[in-house]
Amino acid sequence: MNIIGKKNIFFIISAILIAGSIFSIVFYKIKPGVDFVGGSLWQIKIDDPNVNERILKNFLSEMGIKNFVVYPSAENKSYSIRLENISEADHQKYFESLKNKFSNVEELSFDSISPMIGEELRKKAILATILVLFGICLYVAFAFRRVSYLVPSYRYGIITLICLVHDVVVPLGFLVVLGHFKGVDFNISFLGALLTIMGYSVHDTIVVFDRIRSNLLAARGKLDFAKLTNDSINQVMARSINTSLTTFFTLIALFFLGPFSLKYFTLTLIIGIAIGTYSSIFFAAPLLVVWQTRPK
Repeated sequence: MNIIGKKNIFFIISAILIAGSIFSIVFYKIKPGVDFVGGSLWQIKIDDPNVNERILKNFLSEMGIKNFVVYPSAENKSYSIRLENISEADHQKYFESLKNKFSNVEELSFDSISPMIGEELRKKAILATILVLFGICLYVAFAFRRVSYLVPSYRYGIITLICLVHDVVVPLGFLVVLGHFKGVDFNISFLGALLTIMGYSVHDTIVVFDRIRSNLLAARGKLDFAKLTNDSINQVMARSINTSLTTFFTLIALFFLGPFSLKYFTLTLIIGIAIGTYSSIFFAAPLLVVWQTRPK
């Protein structure tokens, strides 16, 4: 498969994905969940065909609840209600009112976080992200510390980090779109998904680069670099895809059969792992060829 020969097509695809994601992040904004800003997140199920989002909102207003947002889910007739931080007594009072008003009301989950705890979680989330990025930088530097033959080792590291940004920005943009159109909040679980995607991204990219490095040492400059890179990609493509598929199938099963609370978290991982596998094969290696063969 002549991947290097078609590198411009893959660069255009990546550019479109990145541009669309950045557009979403800039114009729709990241919607932080109660984990980071405090408040209460209440998920209920009302198995009543006569109840819809408008009726539920009207009843919540009649109960005196202020500053709430309702996100409906058509799949299992559930509603996610985001509201200000409320006490357990108010929580039970509201739930009893709902059960008296509507038939077949079931509480799926209720989480309440104070603004101070939300602020602390936000700081810890930022610190965790910085530490992960720092750890990845150290790992990349260690992995390519002795692979400077023909291709300087820092080029492997820089392209690995570029792919890391590529593989995180795309699912993050997808999350922002979900937040705008579906009311999905960016909570601590989504941060965990993005950190997991970072690990997959770096792993897949290093697998490809390690094969390129091995073939460079074996060829000792006797082969064209673009051809050698293309051959290296084809040698590891099946391994890279099969490794990702083992995780991908598990996530697909979890997406369809798992609880609703994990639905979008799982979908984020599916998109991130798919993008990470794509970038390692169709973006990272072609970018290395462009950098290595550019006119001096």
